[in-house]
Amino acid sequence: MQAEILHIVDCAGGREAARLLRAALDATGHQTAAITHTLIDSPAAAAEVWFAGSPTILIDGTDLFPSAGRIEQLACRVYSTPGGLLGWPTGEQLREAIAARG
Repeated sequence: MQAEILHIVDCAGGREAARLLRAALDATGHQTAAITHTLIDSPAAAAEVWFAGSPTILIDGTDLFPSAGRIEQLACRVYSTPGGLLGWPTGEQLREAIAARG
């Protein structure tokens, strides 16, 4: 399993997403999965990948939380969580999404 976080400098959610993703991968039996952190620093860089705002979490190249689509703007992403809107998914949401992928 390949995990990647696409992020921009101006959104703080990337760090928390990385921490929670590592815990979720470990909890779902993917302790050896590495997490690649990819800085998106221009609209051109965003256009080259599946970027849906920062942080975008990809598993094996696919957005773990499919949204309305990709963007080319350097923008923060908002996730709908049980506690309201956040700049990252919850640990439970990550575990469930990873488990659903197998």
